[in-house]
Amino acid sequence: MVAEREIRADYDRDTIVIYQAYSPAIADAALKAGRFVSPFSFHRMTWIKPSFLWLMHRSNWGQKSGQERVLAVRLKRSGWEKALSLAVLTSYEPGVFASPEAWAEQFAAAQVHLQWDPERSLRGAGLPYSSIQVGLSRHVIREYVNDWVVQIDDITPRVLKIYDLLQSGHADKAKRQLPAARVYR
Repeated sequence: MVAEREIRADYDRDTIVIYQAYSPAIADAALKAGRFVSPFSFHRMTWIKPSFLWLMHRSNWGQKSGQERVLAVRLKRSGWEKALSLAVLTSYEPGVFASPEAWAEQFAAAQVHLQWDPERSLRGAGLPYSSIQVGLSRHVIREYVNDWVVQIDDITPRVLKIYDLLQSGHADKAKRQLPAARVYR
């Protein structure tokens, strides 16, 4: 049985992989430096997602303008878990917050935002369980870049291969090319 909200990710004892899609200029600079550097913005929120298929839905398989390059970013689990510990949900939920006003106050001061969106199938359909998205504000982005990122890989060729397989009616072959993901523990 699948829980409504579980983090599913590619991870090991020390690290977790998150996915982000960027313009070629941002991706090339990050890959060359081995970390995010200008033109990456340190002054706006950046969203990190451990769900490959959710990012494929969001970036339309790297087809959206400014999201043509897909990066797999391996983070220290200690950084990921710190982000989760600082996170405040992007919307009020009874039982989680004492009141809508208490949520609004916490949200306004939050360094990290967290939201759950419907997970996506290989073809982009919404699934009956959610995928986590974590928004890092400008207050923690430098820590993300300088302390949490272990490795950055360009997986755009893999993304395009999977997309081409899907477009040519080979969903089974496409599925075998997906990155590993299991419930995060």
